[in-house]
Amino acid sequence: MRFLNGTTPAHDLTYNDVFMAPARSEVASRLDVDLATGDGTGTTIPLVVANMTAVAGRRMAETVARRGGIVVIPQDIPIDVVAEVVTWVKQRHLVHETAVALGPTDTVGDAIHLLPKRAYGAVVVVDEAGRPMGVVTEADTVGVDRFAQLQDVMSADLHTVPASADPRTGFDRLSEGRRRLAPVVDDDGRLVGVLTRQGALRATLYRPAVDDQGRLRIAAAVGINGDVAGKAAALLTAGVDTLVVDTAHGHQERMIAALRTVRRLDPSVPVAAGNVVTADGVRDLVSAGADIVKVGVGPGAMCTTRMMTGVGRPQFSAVLDCAAAARELGRHVWADGGVRHPRDVALALAAGASNVMIGSWFAGTYESPGDLYTDEDGRRYKESFGMASARAVSARTGEDSPYDRARKAIFEEGISSARMYLDPVRPGVEDLIDEIISGVRSAFTYAGARTLPEFHERALVGVQSTAGYTEGMPLPTSW
Repeated sequence: MRFLNGTTPAHDLTYNDVFMAPARSEVASRLDVDLATGDGTGTTIPLVVANMTAVAGRRMAETVARRGGIVVIPQDIPIDVVAEVVTWVKQRHLVHETAVALGPTDTVGDAIHLLPKRAYGAVVVVDEAGRPMGVVTEADTVGVDRFAQLQDVMSADLHTVPASADPRTGFDRLSEGRRRLAPVVDDDGRLVGVLTRQGALRATLYRPAVDDQGRLRIAAAVGINGDVAGKAAALLTAGVDTLVVDTAHGHQERMIAALRTVRRLDPSVPVAAGNVVTADGVRDLVSAGADIVKVGVGPGAMCTTRMMTGVGRPQFSAVLDCAAAARELGRHVWADGGVRHPRDVALALAAGASNVMIGSWFAGTYESPGDLYTDEDGRRYKESFGMASARAVSARTGEDSPYDRARKAIFEEGISSARMYLDPVRPGVEDLIDEIISGVRSAFTYAGARTLPEFHERALVGVQSTAGYTEGMPLPTSW
Protein backbone atom coordinates (compact mmCIF):
# COMPACT_ATOMS: atom_id res chain seq x y z
CA MET A 1 0.00 0.00 0.00
CA ARG A 2 1.13 3.56 -0.64
CA PHE A 3 -0.25 6.96 0.24
CA LEU A 4 -1.58 9.19 -2.50
CA ASN A 5 0.69 12.11 -1.64
CA GLY A 6 3.73 9.87 -1.32
CA THR A 7 4.35 10.46 2.39
CA THR A 8 2.96 8.82 5.49
CA PRO A 9 0.88 11.28 7.57
CA ALA A 10 2.39 12.40 10.86
CA HIS A 11 -0.77 11.56 12.82
CA ASP A 12 -2.59 8.27 13.26
CA LEU A 13 -5.66 7.49 11.17
CA THR A 14 -8.99 5.73 11.56
CA TYR A 15 -10.83 4.08 8.70
CA ASN A 16 -12.97 7.22 8.38
CA ASP A 17 -9.84 9.32 7.85
CA VAL A 18 -8.81 7.56 4.66
CA PHE A 19 -10.11 6.65 1.23
CA MET A 20 -8.85 4.53 -1.64
CA ALA A 21 -8.12 6.12 -4.99
CA PRO A 22 -8.73 4.15 -8.22
CA ALA A 23 -5.73 2.97 -10.22
CA ARG A 24 -5.26 1.64 -13.71
CA SER A 25 -6.74 -1.83 -13.73
CA GLU A 26 -6.85 -4.89 -15.97
CA VAL A 27 -9.36 -6.67 -13.70
CA ALA A 28 -12.59 -6.62 -15.67
CA SER A 29 -14.95 -8.31 -13.21
CA ARG A 30 -15.45 -8.80 -9.49
CA LEU A 31 -15.62 -12.51 -10.18
CA ASP A 32 -12.00 -12.43 -11.37
CA VAL A 33 -10.93 -11.67 -7.79
CA ASP A 34 -9.65 -14.41 -5.47
CA LEU A 35 -10.07 -13.45 -1.80
CA ALA A 36 -8.35 -16.52 -0.29
CA THR A 37 -5.96 -15.66 2.51
CA GLY A 38 -2.47 -17.04 3.01
CA ASP A 39 -2.22 -17.00 6.80
CA GLY A 40 -2.82 -20.73 7.23
CA THR A 41 -6.40 -20.46 8.45
CA GLY A 42 -7.84 -21.77 5.20
CA THR A 43 -10.33 -18.94 4.79
CA THR A 44 -11.43 -18.23 1.22
CA ILE A 45 -12.91 -14.87 2.15
CA PRO A 46 -10.99 -12.62 4.58
CA LEU A 47 -13.55 -12.64 7.40
CA VAL A 48 -13.19 -13.94 10.96
CA VAL A 49 -16.09 -13.75 13.41
CA ALA A 50 -14.83 -12.47 16.75
CA ASN A 51 -14.91 -14.62 19.86
CA MET A 52 -17.82 -12.79 21.49
CA THR A 53 -20.43 -14.78 23.41
CA ALA A 54 -23.27 -12.77 21.85
CA VAL A 55 -21.99 -13.43 18.32
CA ALA A 56 -20.03 -16.67 17.91
CA GLY A 57 -21.93 -19.95 18.27
CA ARG A 58 -22.51 -23.16 16.36
CA ARG A 59 -25.02 -21.75 13.88
CA MET A 60 -22.77 -18.81 13.12
CA ALA A 61 -19.76 -21.13 12.77
CA GLU A 62 -21.53 -23.44 10.34
CA THR A 63 -22.95 -20.66 8.18
CA VAL A 64 -19.82 -18.50 7.96
CA ALA A 65 -17.49 -21.43 7.23
CA ARG A 66 -19.83 -22.56 4.45
CA ARG A 67 -19.19 -19.19 2.77
CA GLY A 68 -15.42 -19.24 3.36
CA GLY A 69 -14.85 -17.44 6.65
CA ILE A 70 -14.13 -18.80 10.12
CA VAL A 71 -15.66 -18.29 13.57
CA VAL A 72 -13.71 -18.17 16.84
CA ILE A 73 -15.62 -19.81 19.70
CA PRO A 74 -15.16 -17.73 22.91
CA GLN A 75 -12.86 -18.77 25.73
CA ASP A 76 -15.72 -18.59 28.27
CA ILE A 77 -17.44 -21.67 26.83
CA PRO A 78 -16.68 -24.91 28.72
CA ILE A 79 -14.21 -27.14 26.90
CA ASP A 80 -16.62 -30.07 26.63
CA VAL A 81 -19.20 -27.80 25.01
CA VAL A 82 -16.61 -26.44 22.58
CA ALA A 83 -15.62 -30.00 21.66
CA GLU A 84 -19.27 -30.81 20.98
CA VAL A 85 -19.66 -27.69 18.83
CA VAL A 86 -16.51 -28.49 16.83
CA THR A 87 -17.73 -32.03 16.13
CA TRP A 88 -21.18 -30.76 15.18
CA VAL A 89 -19.85 -28.08 12.80
CA LYS A 90 -17.52 -30.55 11.09
CA GLN A 91 -20.48 -32.82 10.38
CA ARG A 92 -22.41 -30.10 8.53
CA HIS A 93 -22.95 -30.26 4.79
CA LEU A 94 -20.99 -27.94 2.51
CA VAL A 95 -24.01 -26.85 0.46
CA HIS A 96 -27.38 -27.37 2.08
CA GLU A 97 -28.26 -25.94 5.47
CA THR A 98 -29.10 -27.78 8.67
CA ALA A 99 -32.83 -28.35 8.90
CA VAL A 100 -35.03 -27.33 11.81
CA ALA A 101 -37.39 -30.29 12.17
CA LEU A 102 -40.41 -31.08 14.35
CA GLY A 103 -43.03 -33.81 14.43
CA PRO A 104 -46.63 -33.48 13.23
CA THR A 105 -48.03 -33.38 16.79
CA ASP A 106 -45.60 -30.73 17.99
CA THR A 107 -47.20 -27.36 18.51
CA VAL A 108 -47.19 -23.99 16.80
CA GLY A 109 -45.57 -22.65 19.96
CA ASP A 110 -42.65 -25.04 19.44
CA ALA A 111 -42.28 -23.81 15.87
CA ILE A 112 -42.44 -20.13 16.88
CA HIS A 113 -39.57 -20.74 19.28
CA LEU A 114 -37.41 -22.37 16.60
CA LEU A 115 -38.20 -20.27 13.52
CA PRO A 116 -35.79 -17.40 14.42
CA LYS A 117 -32.89 -19.84 14.76
CA ARG A 118 -32.34 -19.97 11.01
CA ALA A 119 -32.42 -17.23 8.40
CA TYR A 120 -34.47 -19.35 6.00
CA GLY A 121 -37.41 -19.09 8.44
CA ALA A 122 -39.01 -22.54 8.14
CA VAL A 123 -39.62 -25.67 10.17
CA VAL A 124 -39.82 -28.98 8.33
CA VAL A 125 -42.45 -31.35 9.72
CA VAL A 126 -41.25 -34.97 9.54
CA ASP A 127 -42.84 -38.33 10.24
CA GLU A 128 -41.43 -41.02 12.54
CA ALA A 129 -39.06 -42.20 9.81
CA GLY A 130 -37.69 -38.69 9.30
CA ARG A 131 -39.42 -38.13 5.96
CA PRO A 132 -40.76 -34.61 5.28
CA MET A 133 -44.53 -34.19 5.55
CA GLY A 134 -44.82 -30.45 5.25
CA VAL A 135 -43.28 -27.05 5.93
CA VAL A 136 -44.28 -24.39 8.46
CA THR A 137 -43.19 -20.77 8.00
CA GLU A 138 -43.77 -17.75 10.19
CA ALA A 139 -46.76 -16.74 8.05
CA ASP A 140 -48.42 -20.07 8.90
CA THR A 141 -48.27 -19.26 12.64
CA VAL A 142 -49.84 -15.79 12.53
CA GLY A 143 -53.19 -15.69 14.32
CA VAL A 144 -53.00 -19.41 15.15
CA ASP A 145 -53.40 -20.87 18.65
CA ARG A 146 -49.97 -21.75 20.02
CA PHE A 147 -51.20 -25.16 21.13
CA ALA A 148 -52.41 -26.11 17.65
CA GLN A 149 -50.57 -29.06 16.13
CA LEU A 150 -48.28 -28.51 13.19
CA GLN A 151 -50.02 -31.10 11.05
CA ASP A 152 -53.03 -28.79 11.06
CA VAL A 153 -51.20 -25.65 9.90
CA MET A 154 -48.34 -26.91 7.72
CA SER A 155 -48.17 -26.58 3.98
CA ALA A 156 -48.27 -30.14 2.64
CA ASP A 157 -47.55 -29.10 -0.95
CA LEU A 158 -43.98 -30.37 -0.77
CA HIS A 159 -41.22 -29.80 -3.28
CA THR A 160 -38.02 -31.67 -2.35
CA VAL A 161 -34.47 -31.65 -3.70
CA PRO A 162 -32.31 -34.80 -3.74
CA ALA A 163 -29.13 -34.66 -1.66
CA SER A 164 -27.13 -35.61 -4.74
CA ALA A 165 -28.19 -32.50 -6.68
CA ASP A 166 -25.46 -29.96 -7.39
CA PRO A 167 -26.15 -26.30 -6.46
CA ARG A 168 -27.05 -25.23 -10.00
CA THR A 169 -29.51 -28.11 -10.38
CA GLY A 170 -31.00 -27.31 -6.99
CA PHE A 171 -31.41 -23.66 -7.94
CA ASP A 172 -33.10 -24.57 -11.22
CA ARG A 173 -35.50 -26.99 -9.53
CA LEU A 174 -36.49 -24.39 -6.95
CA SER A 175 -36.95 -21.74 -9.63
CA GLU A 176 -39.05 -24.03 -11.80
CA GLY A 177 -41.23 -24.91 -8.83
CA ARG A 178 -41.46 -21.26 -7.77
CA ARG A 179 -40.16 -22.22 -4.32
CA ARG A 180 -37.97 -20.14 -2.02
CA LEU A 181 -36.79 -23.25 -0.20
CA ALA A 182 -37.21 -27.01 -0.15
CA PRO A 183 -36.30 -29.91 2.11
CA VAL A 184 -33.29 -31.92 0.95
CA VAL A 185 -33.81 -35.68 1.10
CA ASP A 186 -31.60 -38.75 0.76
CA ASP A 187 -32.29 -41.78 -1.46
CA ASP A 188 -34.75 -43.13 1.13
CA GLY A 189 -36.68 -39.87 1.30
CA ARG A 190 -35.39 -38.89 4.75
CA LEU A 191 -34.71 -35.25 5.59
CA VAL A 192 -31.02 -34.32 5.51
CA GLY A 193 -31.15 -30.53 5.14
CA VAL A 194 -32.75 -27.48 3.59
CA LEU A 195 -31.81 -25.73 0.37
CA THR A 196 -32.88 -22.20 -0.51
CA ARG A 197 -32.59 -20.54 -3.89
CA GLN A 198 -30.24 -17.95 -2.41
CA GLY A 199 -28.20 -20.68 -0.71
CA ALA A 200 -27.85 -22.63 -3.95
CA LEU A 201 -26.73 -19.47 -5.73
CA ARG A 202 -24.22 -18.65 -3.01
CA ALA A 203 -22.76 -22.14 -3.26
CA THR A 204 -21.71 -21.29 -6.82
CA LEU A 205 -20.11 -17.98 -5.79
CA TYR A 206 -18.30 -18.91 -2.56
CA ARG A 207 -15.86 -21.66 -1.63
CA PRO A 208 -16.29 -23.17 1.85
CA ALA A 209 -13.42 -22.98 4.32
CA VAL A 210 -12.59 -26.67 4.74
CA ASP A 211 -9.87 -28.69 6.42
CA ASP A 212 -7.76 -31.36 4.74
CA GLN A 213 -10.62 -33.82 5.19
CA GLY A 214 -13.11 -31.58 3.44
CA ARG A 215 -14.92 -30.54 6.63
CA LEU A 216 -15.90 -27.01 7.64
CA ARG A 217 -13.30 -25.11 9.63
CA ILE A 218 -13.74 -23.64 13.10
CA ALA A 219 -11.46 -21.83 15.56
CA ALA A 220 -11.55 -21.42 19.34
CA ALA A 221 -10.02 -19.10 21.90
CA VAL A 222 -8.16 -19.70 25.14
CA GLY A 223 -7.31 -17.08 27.76
CA ILE A 224 -3.95 -16.40 29.39
CA ASN A 225 -4.93 -17.33 32.96
CA GLY A 226 -5.30 -20.69 34.65
CA ASP A 227 -4.38 -23.98 32.99
CA VAL A 228 -3.46 -22.60 29.58
CA ALA A 229 -1.66 -25.76 28.48
CA GLY A 230 -4.53 -28.02 29.51
CA LYS A 231 -7.19 -25.90 27.82
CA ALA A 232 -5.16 -25.44 24.64
CA ALA A 233 -4.39 -29.17 24.46
CA ALA A 234 -8.09 -29.99 24.89
CA LEU A 235 -9.05 -27.60 22.09
CA LEU A 236 -6.44 -29.11 19.78
CA THR A 237 -7.68 -32.59 20.62
CA ALA A 238 -11.22 -31.44 19.87
CA GLY A 239 -10.07 -30.58 16.35
CA VAL A 240 -10.04 -26.79 16.15
CA ASP A 241 -8.41 -25.48 12.99
CA THR A 242 -6.97 -22.29 14.51
CA LEU A 243 -6.11 -21.63 18.15
CA VAL A 244 -6.52 -18.06 19.40
CA VAL A 245 -4.74 -16.95 22.58
CA ASP A 246 -6.76 -13.94 23.60
CA THR A 247 -6.67 -11.06 26.05
CA ALA A 248 -7.47 -7.36 25.81
CA HIS A 249 -3.87 -6.30 26.55
CA GLY A 250 -1.78 -8.69 24.51
CA HIS A 251 1.60 -7.00 24.99
CA GLN A 252 2.26 -8.29 28.49
CA GLU A 253 4.41 -10.94 30.13
CA ARG A 254 1.51 -13.24 30.95
CA MET A 255 0.56 -13.38 27.26
CA ILE A 256 4.13 -14.10 26.25
CA ALA A 257 4.32 -16.91 28.82
CA ALA A 258 0.98 -18.32 27.64
CA LEU A 259 2.12 -18.26 24.01
CA ARG A 260 5.32 -20.09 24.85
CA THR A 261 3.27 -22.67 26.74
CA VAL A 262 1.02 -23.20 23.75
CA ARG A 263 3.95 -23.39 21.34
CA ARG A 264 5.51 -26.16 23.46
CA LEU A 265 2.46 -28.27 22.58
CA ASP A 266 3.72 -28.18 18.98
CA PRO A 267 0.30 -27.39 17.49
CA SER A 268 -0.22 -28.33 13.85
CA VAL A 269 -2.67 -25.43 13.38
CA PRO A 270 -2.01 -21.67 13.23
CA VAL A 271 -1.79 -19.86 16.56
CA ALA A 272 -3.23 -16.34 16.70
CA ALA A 273 -2.63 -14.02 19.66
CA GLY A 274 -3.44 -10.50 20.75
CA ASN A 275 -4.44 -7.80 21.00
CA VAL A 276 -1.69 -5.26 20.27
CA VAL A 277 -1.41 -2.00 18.31
CA THR A 278 2.35 -1.50 17.92
CA ALA A 279 5.14 -3.04 15.88
CA ASP A 280 6.99 -3.92 19.10
CA GLY A 281 3.94 -5.82 20.28
CA VAL A 282 3.88 -7.79 17.04
CA ARG A 283 7.58 -8.64 17.27
CA ASP A 284 7.29 -9.85 20.87
CA LEU A 285 4.26 -12.04 20.21
CA VAL A 286 5.78 -13.53 17.08
CA SER A 287 8.99 -14.22 18.99
CA ALA A 288 6.90 -16.01 21.63
CA GLY A 289 5.26 -18.22 19.03
CA ALA A 290 2.37 -16.41 17.33
CA ASP A 291 1.72 -17.11 13.65
CA ILE A 292 -0.96 -14.41 13.52
CA VAL A 293 -1.26 -11.29 15.67
CA LYS A 294 -4.62 -9.67 16.41
CA VAL A 295 -4.50 -5.89 16.10
CA GLY A 296 -6.90 -3.51 17.79
CA VAL A 297 -7.40 -1.90 21.21
CA GLY A 298 -10.61 0.02 21.69
CA PRO A 299 -12.18 0.33 18.21
CA GLY A 300 -14.99 -2.20 18.81
CA ALA A 301 -18.60 -1.08 19.09
CA MET A 302 -19.02 -2.69 22.54
CA CYS A 303 -15.63 -1.55 23.88
CA THR A 304 -15.17 1.39 26.27
CA THR A 305 -11.42 0.96 26.79
CA ARG A 306 -10.42 4.23 25.16
CA MET A 307 -12.98 6.25 27.08
CA MET A 308 -12.17 4.50 30.36
CA THR A 309 -8.38 4.40 30.09
CA GLY A 310 -7.25 6.60 27.21
CA VAL A 311 -5.43 3.53 25.84
CA GLY A 312 -5.69 2.41 22.23
CA ARG A 313 -4.81 3.59 18.77
CA PRO A 314 -6.70 4.61 15.62
CA GLN A 315 -7.26 1.33 13.86
CA PHE A 316 -6.09 2.01 10.30
CA SER A 317 -2.65 3.16 11.46
CA ALA A 318 -2.43 0.32 13.99
CA VAL A 319 -3.09 -2.27 11.27
CA LEU A 320 -0.70 -0.57 8.84
CA ASP A 321 2.25 -0.54 11.27
CA CYS A 322 1.59 -3.98 12.73
CA ALA A 323 1.11 -5.60 9.32
CA ALA A 324 4.43 -4.19 8.13
CA ALA A 325 6.21 -5.59 11.18
CA ALA A 326 4.54 -8.99 10.78
CA ARG A 327 5.38 -9.12 7.08
CA GLU A 328 9.10 -8.63 7.85
CA LEU A 329 8.90 -11.70 10.08
CA GLY A 330 6.92 -13.81 7.64
CA ARG A 331 3.79 -13.62 9.79
CA HIS A 332 0.30 -12.11 9.49
CA VAL A 333 -2.15 -9.86 11.32
CA TRP A 334 -5.91 -9.81 11.79
CA ALA A 335 -7.58 -6.41 11.98
CA ASP A 336 -9.84 -6.75 15.02
CA GLY A 337 -12.62 -4.22 15.46
CA GLY A 338 -13.80 -0.89 14.15
CA VAL A 339 -15.41 -2.03 10.89
CA ARG A 340 -18.93 -0.74 10.29
CA HIS A 341 -19.13 -0.64 6.49
CA PRO A 342 -17.73 -2.79 3.65
CA ARG A 343 -15.28 0.05 2.90
CA ASP A 344 -13.69 -0.46 6.32
CA VAL A 345 -13.03 -4.12 5.57
CA ALA A 346 -11.43 -3.18 2.25
CA LEU A 347 -9.26 -0.54 3.92
CA ALA A 348 -8.13 -2.97 6.63
CA LEU A 349 -7.03 -5.37 3.90
CA ALA A 350 -5.31 -2.53 2.05
CA ALA A 351 -3.40 -1.73 5.24
CA GLY A 352 -2.06 -5.28 5.25
CA ALA A 353 -4.44 -7.47 7.25
CA SER A 354 -4.85 -11.07 6.08
CA ASN A 355 -8.27 -11.32 7.73
CA VAL A 356 -10.69 -8.86 9.30
CA MET A 357 -12.47 -9.73 12.53
CA ILE A 358 -16.12 -8.74 12.89
CA GLY A 359 -18.15 -8.84 16.09
CA SER A 360 -21.07 -6.55 16.82
CA TRP A 361 -21.94 -6.10 13.14
CA PHE A 362 -22.92 -9.79 13.09
CA ALA A 363 -24.66 -9.77 16.47
CA GLY A 364 -27.89 -8.54 14.88
CA THR A 365 -28.46 -11.60 12.69
CA TYR A 366 -30.53 -14.77 12.90
CA GLU A 367 -27.38 -16.86 13.31
CA SER A 368 -26.01 -15.17 16.45
CA PRO A 369 -26.65 -17.14 19.67
CA GLY A 370 -28.96 -14.66 21.43
CA ASP A 371 -32.73 -14.72 21.64
CA LEU A 372 -34.69 -12.59 19.20
CA TYR A 373 -36.72 -9.74 20.72
CA THR A 374 -39.17 -7.23 19.32
CA ASP A 375 -39.21 -3.61 20.52
CA GLU A 376 -42.19 -1.34 21.05
CA ASP A 377 -42.09 -0.31 17.37
CA GLY A 378 -42.09 -3.87 16.08
CA ARG A 379 -38.40 -3.89 15.16
CA ARG A 380 -36.47 -7.11 15.81
CA TYR A 381 -33.20 -7.08 17.71
CA LYS A 382 -30.75 -9.18 19.68
CA GLU A 383 -28.71 -8.15 22.70
CA SER A 384 -24.95 -7.74 22.42
CA PHE A 385 -22.32 -7.02 25.05
CA GLY A 386 -18.59 -6.45 25.34
CA MET A 387 -16.32 -9.25 26.51
CA ALA A 388 -14.83 -7.07 29.26
CA SER A 389 -18.24 -5.84 30.46
CA ALA A 390 -19.76 -6.71 33.84
CA ARG A 391 -22.07 -9.19 32.12
CA ALA A 392 -19.22 -11.06 30.44
CA VAL A 393 -17.00 -10.91 33.52
CA SER A 394 -19.81 -12.35 35.62
CA ALA A 395 -20.19 -15.31 33.26
CA ARG A 396 -16.43 -15.82 33.04
CA THR A 397 -15.92 -15.86 36.83
CA GLY A 398 -18.82 -18.13 37.75
CA GLU A 399 -16.53 -20.55 39.61
CA ASP A 400 -14.85 -17.81 41.66
CA SER A 401 -15.89 -16.98 45.22
CA PRO A 402 -18.56 -14.28 45.64
CA TYR A 403 -15.86 -11.96 47.00
CA ASP A 404 -13.55 -12.44 44.00
CA ARG A 405 -16.46 -12.04 41.57
CA ALA A 406 -17.47 -8.79 43.27
CA ARG A 407 -13.91 -7.45 43.08
CA LYS A 408 -13.55 -8.24 39.38
CA ALA A 409 -16.96 -6.77 38.54
CA ILE A 410 -15.81 -3.37 39.75
CA PHE A 411 -13.25 -3.15 36.96
CA GLU A 412 -15.53 -3.62 33.97
CA GLU A 413 -14.74 -2.10 30.58
CA GLY A 414 -17.42 -2.55 27.99
CA ILE A 415 -21.13 -2.26 27.33
CA SER A 416 -23.19 -4.90 29.16
CA SER A 417 -26.30 -4.63 27.03
CA ALA A 418 -26.92 -3.08 23.62
CA ARG A 419 -29.66 -3.64 21.09
CA MET A 420 -28.36 -4.85 17.74
CA TYR A 421 -31.26 -4.51 15.31
CA LEU A 422 -31.76 -6.94 12.46
CA ASP A 423 -31.64 -5.19 9.11
CA PRO A 424 -35.01 -5.98 7.49
CA VAL A 425 -33.25 -6.22 4.12
CA ARG A 426 -30.24 -8.19 5.40
CA PRO A 427 -31.36 -10.12 8.51
CA GLY A 428 -29.01 -13.07 8.09
CA VAL A 429 -25.23 -13.19 8.40
CA GLU A 430 -24.99 -14.43 4.80
CA ASP A 431 -26.81 -11.30 3.65
CA LEU A 432 -24.17 -9.18 5.39
CA ILE A 433 -21.36 -11.31 3.98
CA ASP A 434 -22.79 -10.75 0.48
CA GLU A 435 -22.75 -7.00 1.08
CA ILE A 436 -19.22 -6.98 2.50
CA ILE A 437 -17.68 -9.27 -0.10
CA SER A 438 -19.35 -7.39 -2.94
CA GLY A 439 -17.71 -4.17 -1.72
CA VAL A 440 -14.34 -5.79 -1.14
CA ARG A 441 -14.29 -7.48 -4.54
CA SER A 442 -15.13 -4.18 -6.18
CA ALA A 443 -12.33 -2.45 -4.22
CA PHE A 444 -9.90 -5.00 -5.63
CA THR A 445 -10.97 -4.19 -9.17
CA TYR A 446 -10.45 -0.46 -8.52
CA ALA A 447 -6.92 -1.22 -7.30
CA GLY A 448 -6.17 -3.54 -10.23
CA ALA A 449 -5.65 -6.51 -7.90
CA ARG A 450 -6.78 -10.11 -8.38
CA THR A 451 -5.41 -11.48 -5.09
CA LEU A 452 -4.92 -10.31 -1.54
CA PRO A 453 -1.12 -9.94 -1.87
CA GLU A 454 -1.64 -7.82 -5.01
CA PHE A 455 -4.15 -5.68 -3.13
CA HIS A 456 -1.68 -5.11 -0.28
CA GLU A 457 0.86 -3.95 -2.84
CA ARG A 458 -1.29 -1.86 -5.21
CA ALA A 459 -3.82 -0.11 -2.98
CA LEU A 460 -3.50 3.68 -3.23
CA VAL A 461 -4.78 5.42 -0.10
CA GLY A 462 -5.40 9.11 0.58
CA VAL A 463 -6.27 11.11 3.69
CA GLN A 464 -9.54 13.02 3.89
CA SER A 465 -11.34 15.48 6.12
CA THR A 466 -14.58 14.76 7.97
CA ALA A 467 -16.38 16.56 5.15
CA GLY A 468 -14.72 14.25 2.64
CA TYR A 469 -16.00 11.21 4.51
CA THR A 470 -19.50 12.69 4.76
CA GLU A 471 -19.51 13.48 1.04
CA GLY A 472 -19.16 9.79 0.28
CA MET A 473 -22.29 8.83 2.18
CA PRO A 474 -25.43 8.09 0.17
CA LEU A 475 -28.54 10.15 0.79
CA PRO A 476 -31.68 8.10 1.53
CA THR A 477 -33.86 11.02 0.47
CA SER A 478 -33.38 14.01 -1.82
CA TRP A 479 -31.87 17.18 -0.48
